[in-house]
Amino acid sequence: MAAVCFSLSRCCAAGHRASSTAVRFAQTASAVQPRIKSFQIYRWDPDRAGDKPRMQTYEIDLNTCGPMVLDALIKIKNEMDGTLTFRRSCREGICGSCAMNINGGNTLACLNKIDTNTSKVSKIYPLPHMYVVKDLVPDMSNFYAQYKSIEPYLKKKDESRQGQQQYLQSVEDRQKLDGLYECILCACCSTSCPSYWWNGDKYLGPAVLMQAYRWMIDSRDDYTEERLSQLQDPFSLYRCHTIMNCTRTCPKGLNPGKAIAEIKKMMASYKEKKTASA
Repeated sequence: MAAVCFSLSRCCAAGHRASSTAVRFAQTASAVQPRIKSFQIYRWDPDRAGDKPRMQTYEIDLNTCGPMVLDALIKIKNEMDGTLTFRRSCREGICGSCAMNINGGNTLACLNKIDTNTSKVSKIYPLPHMYVVKDLVPDMSNFYAQYKSIEPYLKKKDESRQGQQQYLQSVEDRQKLDGLYECILCACCSTSCPSYWWNGDKYLGPAVLMQAYRWMIDSRDDYTEERLSQLQDPFSLYRCHTIMNCTRTCPKGLNPGKAIAEIKKMMASYKEKKTASA
């Protein structure tokens, strides 16, 4: 009986300490000085007659917000303005949905940390030089159509064994794809490229060209020459002027500029071979 009473007294004491700790934590949190950060966000609603693009300011206490820009956008939409429109999904830099222009650079909102300097205003725009669907949502139709045009999948000339066995690669051949397959098609690189701004209807852009290169050097693919042939016009590939904005802005740390340079080297060999066989 004495042991039971002792055990109960210990439980009560532990519960009292936990309750006291929670109260102290709440008091400490309420005593923290607010850190108010201003966000200026591009707004435009095509469904509102006469609405014109504008910047709208929202103020957030960083003490009550997560560390990333996407956290701030979600907080604004959930608690302040439900009409704010943007794309988001994985929150881990995998899907590329939340690509936008933040403080002058193209990046992913889920990977971009909020600048905690409250004296500076954070400015958020949709990806540049693309048609806007609404607010921070760009129209990706042209970008996806260009991606489709390069046929981004494995192509075999002999399909008689298709589905019957695996197409194996050596370790060395597999390593050639590193730095290429990780692309998430967020379009940050393409929309940072002046050449793509000027000729986005004909120049494929860094992201799509890097994916074209990914299949050109895949040892399992049999259509390398045909893929090169599709890029022989003056615009698809050769509008690249090696400005390298694409490599600087890639949120995954990839190098589209290098991939494009490698395609140009392959194209030179392809043209020499074609001339010699003519």
